[in-house]
Amino acid sequence: MTAATLLIPGLDEIVRHGDPQRRAEAARRIAELFFQDAATLRSNHVDLFDGLLIDLVPHAELAARAELAERMSLLANAPRELVGQLARENEITIAGPLLRRSPVLDEAALIEIARVKGQGHLLAMSERAALSSDLTDVLVHRGDRDVVRRTAGNSGAQFSEGGYSTLIKRAGRDGVLTLKLGQREDLSADLLKELLAGSIDVIRRRLFEVVKPARQAVIKQAMAEISGMPEQVESRRDFMPAQRTVLALHRDGYLNEGALLGFAKSHRYEESVAALSAMSGVKIATLDRLISGDRNDPILIVGKTIGLEWVTVRALLLLRLGPHRVPAPTDIEVARVNFARLMPSTAERVVQFWKSR
Repeated sequence: MTAATLLIPGLDEIVRHGDPQRRAEAARRIAELFFQDAATLRSNHVDLFDGLLIDLVPHAELAARAELAERMSLLANAPRELVGQLARENEITIAGPLLRRSPVLDEAALIEIARVKGQGHLLAMSERAALSSDLTDVLVHRGDRDVVRRTAGNSGAQFSEGGYSTLIKRAGRDGVLTLKLGQREDLSADLLKELLAGSIDVIRRRLFEVVKPARQAVIKQAMAEISGMPEQVESRRDFMPAQRTVLALHRDGYLNEGALLGFAKSHRYEESVAALSAMSGVKIATLDRLISGDRNDPILIVGKTIGLEWVTVRALLLLRLGPHRVPAPTDIEVARVNFARLMPSTAERVVQFWKSR
């Protein structure tokens, strides 16, 4: 430390008894000396700098400490005690850079900080290039929505069985988290199935759109298992006469939206489904299963894909309920709004999924 002593006369006295302003100035000058030679310093020299700065830096102004933390966060041989001190500061502009990337902070220090500090500290930590399962256990348990989403989307994060279980439970109330989890390559098929089982249809469809092609096959299989309705189960309805009627219309050039609307208004279910099948390319058995379920989505999606007007879609929704059931006006209005908002490209992707089943 001869260089520091020569650079700052009376350094020992400043460290022991100097006023805050003199200590802050000494900290700045010693830190600059450290950064000048950081690449060539031996570990014992770094320790000497550490011993001096740890008592001086707390007297520096916030902006100076934040700048120091930013520069220290990039060094693999930064003074360990000083880094730990700065990373534990409540001011996130100081602690944040070190929590995000400092290679000097070890696992034990990170977990200790994660257990006691606030959400800003946890969020900064969730951005590290690598996160162990022990650390993510704490982040997932204590973190708010933003922390959990960022952690789940970190490709360098590892999760324990308990961590994944907690994430999947939270994803049931968070569609964004579902999408981030569903895209993780380390999520097993069983966990993916559990994730999908707790999500709504629109999130499932969106996930299918954004994952890689190889992952789409896994999602298809999971959805088939969740639905409990394998493709080989045939409908109890007899569609053969309806198919002949629809084929005749197609042959004569009369299979269009007007014909479909007529079938729906007349409550001719088989002819309506057969016409939808011919116009969309989705199998009759698949459409029958989807439409006879308890959701309006399939009709909205098929209708959007083949360009139906709302009046026809509404007639098909009423057909699905049967001739003696009157829907609540709010249900129809919600369906109308959803149909208007549904993007054709999204509907087409879902229909392509149905066609492959």
